[in-house]
Amino acid sequence: MSNEFFATLALTFKLAGITTVILLIVGIPIAAFLAFSRFRFRAVIETLVSMPMVLPPSVLGYYLLIAYSPDHFPGNILRDWFNVQLAFTFPGLVVGSVLFSLPFMVSPLQAGFRSLPDSLAEASYTLGKSKVVTLFRVLLPNIKPSLVSAVVLSFAHTIGEFGVVLMIGGNIPGVTRVASIAIYDEVQGLNYSMANKYAFTLFAVTFVLLLVVFALNRKQALWKPF
Repeated sequence: MSNEFFATLALTFKLAGITTVILLIVGIPIAAFLAFSRFRFRAVIETLVSMPMVLPPSVLGYYLLIAYSPDHFPGNILRDWFNVQLAFTFPGLVVGSVLFSLPFMVSPLQAGFRSLPDSLAEASYTLGKSKVVTLFRVLLPNIKPSLVSAVVLSFAHTIGEFGVVLMIGGNIPGVTRVASIAIYDEVQGLNYSMANKYAFTLFAVTFVLLLVVFALNRKQALWKPF
C-alpha cells in the first residue's frame, strides 16, 4: 500500500479524534442543559442541535463555505483580524465536522441524563455539591453506556463524512483528503482496487467500534441489579 493511503487514513482518524474530543467538551454541557433546563425556548435549541441529522450535508456544507468566505461574515472577520482562512483547510474541516456530528454526541447523552432519577442530583445538592461537581462526579458516571455510545457514534460518523467535507475542504492530499473523499476520487478514476481498500478499512473500523458499544451495553444490562 502506498504512503498516500496511510496518510489519508491518518488524516481521517486525526479529524475524527479531534472532532470527538471537542464534541465531548461542548456536548456534555449542551446535553445536560437540554435534559434538565426549563428554559422556554429549549425546544428551539434542541431543534437546531438535531438538524444536522436530517439536513442534507450539502446544505450545511454550502452555508459553511459561505461563512468561511472572506467576502462574508464571519470569514472576513477571521481574515482581517486573525489572518485565519478556514475554507479548504484542516481547521475548517474540524469546525464543519463538529457542527455536523454534534447531535450524535448530544442525543445519547441527553437520553442518558433523562433516564436518571431526580433524586440522584437532589441528594448531591443536599450534600453541598455544586451543579458542576454533580454533573461530572455523580451524573456522568451513572450514564457510562450513553457516554460510550456518544463517543463511538461521533467518531464513526465523522469518519464517514462526505458531503460537508467535500464542500468545505475539497480534495487536497495531506490537507483535506480524507478516506470518504478518497473513495469517491478512486471510483471516479476507475481505480476500484484502491477504492475497495479505503472502503473495507472504514467498514472494518466502524464494525469494531459498534461491536464494542453493543458488547459494553449488553454487559451493563447483565450486571444491572433487579
